[in-house]
Amino acid sequence: MTTENKLNDEIVDQTPIENNEYNIDTLDASIEERVEEISKEEQLSQDLASEKDKFLRLFAEFENYKRRTARERIELFKTANQEVLLALLPVLDDFDRALSEIKKTDDNILIQGVELIQEKFKNTLFSKGLEQVDVNVGDAFDADFAEAITQIPAPSPKMKGKIVDVIEKGYKLGDKIIRFPKVVIGN
Repeated sequence: MTTENKLNDEIVDQTPIENNEYNIDTLDASIEERVEEISKEEQLSQDLASEKDKFLRLFAEFENYKRRTARERIELFKTANQEVLLALLPVLDDFDRALSEIKKTDDNILIQGVELIQEKFKNTLFSKGLEQVDVNVGDAFDADFAEAITQIPAPSPKMKGKIVDVIEKGYKLGDKIIRFPKVVIGN
């Protein structure tokens, strides 16, 4: 073999090795780029999932807020007149007392006139949601629905622990008692 042939053989033998090294370096760089892309994609998908979760939580919180404020608004409308109705209850009590005193007289026209005004006043209050709490003499005393202002000896053994007299009527607005009835119970 001539020197020239030997030199050509060496170049040919070295070329594939150099090409292989070049290809491996290029391949390594390509793999690293692909791994970085996959890592970025995974990070982006995790960020997207995190943001989606935040959005869903915020949306659910907002929906709960809307429901709560709507419920509070309805409750406010139901009890908006509570202060005014509480202020008018003594007037209603005065009508009851006045009517019971007027009935002791024989003036039927006066009785009818006061009854008419009292009924009109009651109907106006009741149309605004006011209701009377039903507590009667002889009912068992329940502290959840009446206020005992005093105890007296029971007129009979059957009246022990029961309501002997109703001193002041109670009223409620919707389901809420705004003034408890004041009663006397037998001891």
